[in-house]
Amino acid sequence: MAPSGPRPSVPRFVDVTERSGIVFQHISGPVGEKDYIFETKGGGIGALDYDNDGRMDLFIAQGSTLERFRAGQNPHGALFRNLGDWRFEDVTERAGLTRGAWGMGATAADYDNDGWVDLYLTNLGPNILYHNNGDGTFTDVTAKAGVGDPRWSTSAAFGDYDADGFLDLFVPNYLDVGPDKLPEPLGTPRCTYLGRPVMCGPRGLEGAADSLYHNNGDGTFSEVSEKTGVVDRERFFGLGSVWADLDNDGDLDLYVANDATPNLLFVNQGNGTFVERGFLSGLAVSGDGREQASMGVDAADYDNDGLLDVFCAHFAGDYSTLYRNQGDLAFEDVTASAGLHYPASPLVSWGTRFVDLNQDGWKDLFHANGHVYPSFEARPNDRETYRQPQTLYLNLGTGRFVDVSATSGDLQRPGVGRGAAFADFDNDGDVDIAVAQMNASPRLFRNDQTAPGHWVMFRTVGRRSNRDGIGARIAVGAGGLRQVWEIKRTVGIYSCSDPRAHFGLGEAARIERVEVRWPSGKLQDFRDVAVDRHYLLDEEAGLSEDRRQDGRGVTSER
Repeated sequence: MAPSGPRPSVPRFVDVTERSGIVFQHISGPVGEKDYIFETKGGGIGALDYDNDGRMDLFIAQGSTLERFRAGQNPHGALFRNLGDWRFEDVTERAGLTRGAWGMGATAADYDNDGWVDLYLTNLGPNILYHNNGDGTFTDVTAKAGVGDPRWSTSAAFGDYDADGFLDLFVPNYLDVGPDKLPEPLGTPRCTYLGRPVMCGPRGLEGAADSLYHNNGDGTFSEVSEKTGVVDRERFFGLGSVWADLDNDGDLDLYVANDATPNLLFVNQGNGTFVERGFLSGLAVSGDGREQASMGVDAADYDNDGLLDVFCAHFAGDYSTLYRNQGDLAFEDVTASAGLHYPASPLVSWGTRFVDLNQDGWKDLFHANGHVYPSFEARPNDRETYRQPQTLYLNLGTGRFVDVSATSGDLQRPGVGRGAAFADFDNDGDVDIAVAQMNASPRLFRNDQTAPGHWVMFRTVGRRSNRDGIGARIAVGAGGLRQVWEIKRTVGIYSCSDPRAHFGLGEAARIERVEVRWPSGKLQDFRDVAVDRHYLLDEEAGLSEDRRQDGRGVTSER
């Protein structure tokens, strides 16, 4: 039943892929039925400003096939430079991003604090770290850095867990299978779904342990899982991961979403070690005690109470779960009371985020959807299809959400969605969305805002803290609301997004206060700030209008 009261303004999304110049065909096994589980995963996409010109560019991860893999002819992903006016140019070869792999995901961060964002690719096999040279090109530094995890990796995330000013790297791993270690194929009698033969997994297969790499500050990393206590001893099936300060103590905790196995919450002890609190916090399983698919994940303050909440997107026949942070590391499954409880949902949900898409000051929920069993393309059942529409739930500001997917424009066009990147691609102050598609072309959705809501965005530059400002917490007070945003790049699954903090402000014509807490512990406070602006938040210099917003570009703030 829909909530009573006035309905919020619904943003209209327009598919601008065709005019964008983005030409890319994703590959992951055959287009038709998939024999093996690794042919159904992947589809990562990343938003990053690799050339510091003020426009968010796009990297799209590329998969492979068994034939290509065995012939040593894996393809590579693609980097598209944002030229403005919703036009993009393929600069992959020019940038040197040409190492082949069976790609899964992409994340980005300035790991060496030189002012240029670097790129880390997770693969079915060794991962790849590309260092940004600052001249439009990248160099493969995987061997030197020591981060080429050889297993099946998924949604890697950068975060400075020890606040030493250098970004560390967490890499979740999924299953101990691959082209050189094949699981049972499609047609195995014990592997069925709704009475149909399907590829096997993840249940019944062996998982792979995760990795935490500490940034040594000299271009190298050290694997520190055992040393820090970030240990996946049961080898759960890792998919999504997010760094977030879930207990409000000023350091980053780590949440890992595991497929068909309990989720993990590693609570930062502030001394370089973590303690696992998944079950004790309520985040390991659903409110009724079930392990769920736990694919895409995000952490943000959806109810504006100053505490970061958690959302996990799940498989068909289940509901995606909203966990409300009650404080003291206690989370409650409030999916039903929030109006999000669809226990027999036909959707298989992947990329997701809390994000204010209609500028009213309350973070909404989006997820990209697409099935894993292509047999539903030719023979759909009564409720599940292979190609599925995106989902948009608007936040009513009452603790409840309303599904407005059917009236949100081109989001309703069905596809086989996987990763999603959220970014203000045209710098107009609202958030647009790029969605990767399995064995198809990605989709770029422009947010054509219908509401008159004001907005503000902040790009962070750390000095004592890491250069990206990942982990910095920004609080904005305007129009009677106090909103919080924590800086991160990795969100959802397989993907990374615009690192700028975005706040919808509704009718507020002025911001009374902006408070910033940096990872270093430094606090900043600004009063009477103008709305509808892109700002630069510098840990030393303070607040100023962002010179990159018009796309003219600068090199790097030193």
